[in-house]
Amino acid sequence: MTKTMRFEIVRLDDANGSATDRVIADAATVREHVQAAARTGERLLIRPCPTV
Repeated sequence: MTKTMRFEIVRLDDANGSATDRVIADAATVREHVQAAARTGERLLIRPCPTV
């Protein structure tokens, strides 16, 4: 059984760069968030999430 890689997506405030929202997601969902952020100019921090 293979484990799905999970990522933490952190939305960043444009004014000061502080985290405003966090989501744990799989790779397909990360792609959706990145595409949406690219359309709107939103800043994201994406990093691998430790397996639970």
